[in-house]
Amino acid sequence: MNTFESLESEVRSYCRTWPAVFDRAQGDSIYDVDGRQYLDFFSGAGALNYGHNHPALKRKLIEYIERDGITHSLDTHTSAKRAFLDRFDETILQPRGMRYKTMFPGPTGTNAVESALKLARKITGRETVVGFTNGFHGMTLGSLSVTGNAMKRAGAGVSLPNATCMPFDGYLGGETDTLGYFEAVLDDSGSGVDTPAAVIIETVQAEGGINVASFDWLRRLADLCARFGIMFIVDDIQVGCGRTGSFFSFDKVGIEPDIICLSKSLSGYGLPLATVLMKPEHDVFSPGEHNGTFRGHNPAFVTATEALSFWEGDTFSDEVLLKGQTMGDGLREIADGLDGVSAELRGRGMLKGLAFDRPDLAGLVARAAFTHGLLIETAGPDDEVLKLLPPLTIEEERLETGLEIIHAAAHEVLEGAVEEVSR
Repeated sequence: MNTFESLESEVRSYCRTWPAVFDRAQGDSIYDVDGRQYLDFFSGAGALNYGHNHPALKRKLIEYIERDGITHSLDTHTSAKRAFLDRFDETILQPRGMRYKTMFPGPTGTNAVESALKLARKITGRETVVGFTNGFHGMTLGSLSVTGNAMKRAGAGVSLPNATCMPFDGYLGGETDTLGYFEAVLDDSGSGVDTPAAVIIETVQAEGGINVASFDWLRRLADLCARFGIMFIVDDIQVGCGRTGSFFSFDKVGIEPDIICLSKSLSGYGLPLATVLMKPEHDVFSPGEHNGTFRGHNPAFVTATEALSFWEGDTFSDEVLLKGQTMGDGLREIADGLDGVSAELRGRGMLKGLAFDRPDLAGLVARAAFTHGLLIETAGPDDEVLKLLPPLTIEEERLETGLEIIHAAAHEVLEGAVEEVSR
């Protein structure tokens, strides 16, 4: 560990929870340099929905590299990009009746968000963008301006203007209509809230604590945006690409976003790739008005094209929903068996979590689980939510193993906490 302690920045974070040096990975498992196996319920923060080094994707990538396929291309035309665009249109967009143009910004999620915000401002001629409480959209300045987390916002070191925060679904309790408040301030010329250029929303706030917006709330939000001429942006970076059971997290909602941001598991292999989908009438950037050196990452196009094979038909989606039910049942059983502690089950599909009434417990359980060979992270403003992101391809037996580890870890932590209090 001396190399990392002496040479790497203090900003590193995940390695503090998982003090190991990882060496190789396959499927749902990652191995350290000593050969110890860890079950991965982290999946690269949602960038590895199909597991580590999926063999079908790896084969296509190796073939492409061995034939000297183009690696870097900026936005020039390449066969790899063409194959991805055609396959994405045929497999994802056309079956849903979706007509969207695809933009490749820089290769990360925050690049997609930044370009979406710029595009919305250009279209409308307005400046302000509405984000939501506990939202997370990335670590660059525009993305941070519509992010709720105070610690991450403070890291900007400057003011974050041209953004307004509104309460997410359920933020003010189940009896309060948060959209009613948003609509009221838009309708009232004395509210002090100008009509924004855009609204940006995660249908499920993953980093913010696995907060799930109801379908009715999302439909009302989309209608509100249409009524006031506000660009409706869905950030599907972490909860898209199948995490909730369908390719887009909003597939079953009945909404048509003006702009969609995708990244993380889009490449399917952990390679950086991001896209911004926009309705054709919103494709108004001039050539070069938004660009990036690595917007033509062709190895990622290759693996992304192969990953779309999972979405030919409904079989894979059905499997994800069934595994999500297994996760929910297992976590509910764990929560019900906790003595003196309350934990709320949250999530959709294969994004699930337990929100503890004692904020410190989630982190303690995650650390205890690591000692038993399970990688799992926390979420929420106080890291109070134990967050499960297993690969969508995980076998049922391995899923059960992970849930058993969480069960054991939770009881170990509670027993330790009781002993500590008694002393």
